[in-house]
Amino acid sequence: MSSLDKVVAITGASSGIGAATARELAARGAAVVLGARRTDRLDALVAGIRSGGGRAELVEADVTRRADLERLVALAVDRFGRLDVLVGNAGVARIAPVAALDVDDWDAMIDVNLRGVLHGIAAALPVFREQGRGHFVTTVSTSGLKIVPGQAVYAGTKNAVRTLLEALRQESTDGVLRTTAISPGYVRTELVDYVADPEQREQAQQAMADLGISPDAVARAIAFAIEQPDDVEIGELTIRPTRQG
Repeated sequence: MSSLDKVVAITGASSGIGAATARELAARGAAVVLGARRTDRLDALVAGIRSGGGRAELVEADVTRRADLERLVALAVDRFGRLDVLVGNAGVARIAPVAALDVDDWDAMIDVNLRGVLHGIAAALPVFREQGRGHFVTTVSTSGLKIVPGQAVYAGTKNAVRTLLEALRQESTDGVLRTTAISPGYVRTELVDYVADPEQREQAQQAMADLGISPDAVARAIAFAIEQPDDVEIGELTIRPTRQG
């Protein structure tokens, strides 16, 4: 089965990598079901995809709420008869030293970056099992590969997800399930726009502006992983700017 006839649900689809992935996959013929908190942006994205002849649906989805992920999966099945791929892309980044004790920010990253992925797995796995086929594609980060000060909890959540996906892979060698961890480096997105400390926010934004690659590059990598035959699993992909250290 090629991506041309796959049904793909995407979280965090209102901007950045999620929106780019929606456009890329829809252009290749996939039906995309988009979830995010900012439905005004989803409305515009879906309208653009449909105007180009693509298939797209949307639902308001906050990944910290398990019921929202269940609604996202249910919409895909109700509208298109199945769900082939869940792209878990929703994420938040807060940058600060551990000693700052920004416990609320820690909770936010754990809730979105880790618990949100678990909610997606809980919602989609029964459907994948019933179908006899399914694919989890999850956005991780190079922050989990190269640990730097200020990103302890963020990197911790990303490494937790990497571990989760690897364990799920090993539990699922019956040919039904595939897992792919996508680890982007600097990508021009809004990820760091919500860092509280103005100086750290400006530094992160400048690094993205100087080094960042287009979200379209990550979208093409996701499409590559999805397009593989059912007996081929792209377990991990790392995508970074050539100038990133």
